[in-house]
Amino acid sequence: MNHGLQDTINDYWTDRAPSYDAYQQRPERRDLDVEAWGRVWSGALPAAPADVLDVGTGSGHVACLLAALGHRVTGIDLADGMLEIARAHAATMTGPPRILAGDAVAPDFPQASYDAVVGRYVMWTLRDPAAAVANWVRLLRPSGVVAMVDSTWFTDGLGSLYGDRPDAALPLADAQSIDATADVLRRAGLLDVTVTPLEEVFELDRSHGVAPGHDVQLQFLVTGRRGRRPGDRAW
Repeated sequence: MNHGLQDTINDYWTDRAPSYDAYQQRPERRDLDVEAWGRVWSGALPAAPADVLDVGTGSGHVACLLAALGHRVTGIDLADGMLEIARAHAATMTGPPRILAGDAVAPDFPQASYDAVVGRYVMWTLRDPAAAVANWVRLLRPSGVVAMVDSTWFTDGLGSLYGDRPDAALPLADAQSIDATADVLRRAGLLDVTVTPLEEVFELDRSHGVAPGHDVQLQFLVTGRRGRRPGDRAW
């Protein structure tokens, strides 16, 4: 692990955690978001209850929503400030997600322990997306899915957001097309890789605005399926 870069990323998101979560909890939009994102994830994941790993869970938005949909969810993150908020949200729920400290690039769980690995706004901030997706595939059961939501946030360059950026680190941070994310899933051996524009979320952003300093931008759901292999157990 590049500890310097990852520590910088963790510190950045710990500092941003309170304002990031406050924006997601805006009362005028919160219920609309839950409905819209519920449709996004329900269409991408196996039927509940499934075992789902939410990598880079942040303030727990996805983990809590999926738990409310009936899934058995574990959310992991390395930013202490985000973990604190995610745990506070989980504590208010019946059937909450587990919120654990963990590295999205190298999750420390047994092989074939999840039906799905999900993440929102995670791919662009991974120090090594190829290694991450390879590790997620190892965690999937046969026919399990990877489902990632992201966009091309920094087509003009990431700049100094995370300080000095080592060569080859964060290769998706300033990608020019969401196809770069889809290609990472394909190279990891996932099948049926699909890119779906999230038009409903885009319209919500147009109607209600986005976080300060951000532009309204089309987001995408990128999914892929693990194929069955010789020796796979039946689940």
